[in-house]
Amino acid sequence: MQSWSRRTKPKRASAQSFGDAARRAAAFIVAALFALTLAGCAGQNRNAASPDVSPDSARSAETALPSWRDGPAKRAIVKFVGDVTREGTMTYVEPAQRIAVFDNDGTLWTEQPIYVQFAFLLDQVKAAAPAHPEWKNNPAFKALMARDQAALAAQQKPLMQLVAVANSGMSVETYDQTIRAWLAKARHPKFNRPYTELVYQPQIELLAYLRANGFKTYIVSGGTIEFMRPWVEQAYGVPPEQVIGSSQLVKYELRGGKPTLTRQPKLDFVDDGPGKPVGIYRYIGRRPILAFGNSDGDQQMLQYTAANTDPHLALLVHHDDAEREFAYDRQSKIGRLDKAWDEATTDGWVVVSMKNDWNTIFPGPAR
Repeated sequence: MQSWSRRTKPKRASAQSFGDAARRAAAFIVAALFALTLAGCAGQNRNAASPDVSPDSARSAETALPSWRDGPAKRAIVKFVGDVTREGTMTYVEPAQRIAVFDNDGTLWTEQPIYVQFAFLLDQVKAAAPAHPEWKNNPAFKALMARDQAALAAQQKPLMQLVAVANSGMSVETYDQTIRAWLAKARHPKFNRPYTELVYQPQIELLAYLRANGFKTYIVSGGTIEFMRPWVEQAYGVPPEQVIGSSQLVKYELRGGKPTLTRQPKLDFVDDGPGKPVGIYRYIGRRPILAFGNSDGDQQMLQYTAANTDPHLALLVHHDDAEREFAYDRQSKIGRLDKAWDEATTDGWVVVSMKNDWNTIFPGPAR
């Protein structure tokens, strides 16, 4: 059963360095280009807890969370929210401490068959190619155009350099408009819908439910803040100042006498794996009491949240619905859920089955 005790769990130190995280991010780009949808383990939710829910909390959640099926996962969420908002009890948490953090890719919107931002970045490389005739002799560019997986695997650093060049040199405002224009026309290869329509309806409801109960909701993602900020407020109700992510170096300069922030071809911070707790500390300054992820890249964020001495809740989405979305977990090159799933089993984190716990996936007609 999920415990809301105030004891501190042992903190698990990660052996990975930020250099490892950066190299993993580079490797993911190559893997993402050729990732195929993998049939996941469509097993049952590994958390068997069925916490008691007060009638008042249940009625409120029934209205606020219509896309969530009744079951252990929904009941755990409703009980937790009821516990931390019930004044005069040992489990009450002051509103200022009610911090909830959500991963983005695979937690709030779809991430298969490749991360949405990677699709955007690679389109930018193709769009920039005419201005860079020297690329035609670049082995990484040739491999990219030919979709040669073996060649790309040997060209990770040159590929990252191409991506950096194609996505730098412009002002932050110009880049913002480029992202908005791409999202307006790009379509998902499986669903033929705009990517911004492929957000998860149950999670949109959960974010609103938490905010209605005094939580402050943040996105903590391995994707870059520059890519997320133009659209997440409209999609999730999360304002841009509550988005934490990886970031590219930005330089202040005067262009034509006007103060300008210009993107540089270098990563400034990698907000993935062990970088997520660091980002939370830097930009929030409070330890969350709720964290929601879907992959091993979120494991350290959930560990950090689970070490909170206040009542806390750690959750993972398990993608086990090949019919309505995708099914993948331990063997996937995108959004792998392996070590974090094992820890969820041993430490009592809530595993949310997309297939069994959500009665709809995307906004609009039931899907």
